[in-house]
Amino acid sequence: MLVCGGAGFIGSNFVRRALAAGHEVINLDKLTYAGNPDNLRAVEDHPRYRFLHGDICDRETVLRAADGVEAIVNFAAETHVDRSIVDPEAFLRTDVLGTYTLLEAVRALGISRMVQVSTDEVYGSVSEGSCTEDAPYAPSSPYAAAKAAGDLQVLAYFRTYALPVMITRGSNTYGPHQYPEKLIPLFITNALEGEPLPLYGDGLNVRDWLHVDDHCAGIELVLAHGEPGQVYNIGGGNERTNLEITRIILDELGLGEGCIRWVADRPGHDRRYSLDCSRLRAMGWQPQVDFETGLRETVRWYHDNDWWWKKIKHESEAFVAWKRRWYEERA
Repeated sequence: MLVCGGAGFIGSNFVRRALAAGHEVINLDKLTYAGNPDNLRAVEDHPRYRFLHGDICDRETVLRAADGVEAIVNFAAETHVDRSIVDPEAFLRTDVLGTYTLLEAVRALGISRMVQVSTDEVYGSVSEGSCTEDAPYAPSSPYAAAKAAGDLQVLAYFRTYALPVMITRGSNTYGPHQYPEKLIPLFITNALEGEPLPLYGDGLNVRDWLHVDDHCAGIELVLAHGEPGQVYNIGGGNERTNLEITRIILDELGLGEGCIRWVADRPGHDRRYSLDCSRLRAMGWQPQVDFETGLRETVRWYHDNDWWWKKIKHESEAFVAWKRRWYEERA
């Protein structure tokens, strides 16, 4: 299979899982700031693994990478809402044009399966109940809008060209190897370094949390048994406020709430996400990782692997520049 964006957080977990299951994997990754070869250090010499440095927006690169593969799983995307507010164009390029380029490759090469990995954020904020796969699009951020546009391309290619394409929409995912700009790894690593934990607004925005292993298991099931043209929600069923998440992290590290720095809410901040995952559960999938256990284990992973994240937080120009700009805007 061709895994696009396999050096990122969810993608690298999926690559390791696919190799363990006996698949041959080609990983096409541009290695932008969040693509990290360290995520795949354990398998870089695996006989069934090959890495290709390239951009999914480059048609010739994609055609070369995809020639002869049976399936494509696309994780490659710009994903951070705060960054999308600052630089929407990068999100449109990767999340829309990149998806189109992959669809054209599936069409040209006759590839048997493609899974587009998307997000619950395309549904927008949900005041009550949970979103089924047929819920209308209501994206609030440039990131969510770009992912929605990519999804629409996938569905249009199914309708127009009968391509064997499917979409998964995952809820907020957590676990080891997540780039430390996202809430959970940012708060863990800040706490470990004695820095404040910048909590938006009143801290009561609600997200449904899903462990990365459970997310990858859902994608794997859709790749093997999903119906072309269908969308599959993958949610953990663990709705928590950001404040609740923060308190668990602080408790695991033996710290108090004096570490929290309350900051102005970000523009267009959705209040709540919630997914109805009945379709995927009917296929036999269900989350295996207890949320609080998984979160505490994640805290310990970052504690025990500071070699991984300190390199990013203190040596990556992209992270340092983002952090400086983020704090300046909220000073």
